[in-house]
Amino acid sequence: MEAEGAGRALVVIDVQAGFDDPSWGRPGNPEMERNIDRLLGAWRRLALPVVFVRHDSDEEGSPLAAGTEGNRLKVTGDPDLLVTKKVHSAFYGRPDLDGWLQERGISRLAICGIATDHCCETTARMAGDLGYEADLVLDATRAFDRRTPDGVSVSAEEVAQRTAASLHEEFCRVVSTDQLLAELD
Repeated sequence: MEAEGAGRALVVIDVQAGFDDPSWGRPGNPEMERNIDRLLGAWRRLALPVVFVRHDSDEEGSPLAAGTEGNRLKVTGDPDLLVTKKVHSAFYGRPDLDGWLQERGISRLAICGIATDHCCETTARMAGDLGYEADLVLDATRAFDRRTPDGVSVSAEEVAQRTAASLHEEFCRVVSTDQLLAELD
């Protein structure tokens, strides 16, 4: 591995106040914020690039609507890049994430944020398809309870585990915060 994590970027997706709205369902992983803070601390200590992604919903009444309190990012500090999007993948946001990463020679992404099975998963899949080495930091993501089309309840924890099973060693590597931080030391 290159010294001190060179060639890596941290991509923090949609950690926004609007996801505190109960309409999303019961959230999982109460440690997400603490783990993201730990990752941000390490990235900043090593002067590695940090990307924040914000979902600017244009859907009527969305808790993530642009210009509302729900649209506010809950992560602190200034990112090296802020990407805004209206869809699931950060690679379809503005400014162009792929171009920005390529210009800086970044080949490995650590992906975290909300929701595990929506924007984090979609971004991880696209990262893999675009040729990046991607790490989904599972304990630094949050899923919500879901229902299947036939009405079966699936807990946030099960959603996260199913996402991990679907992605790991196919589109990305699924890791923990501790595992990734140990690699940076």
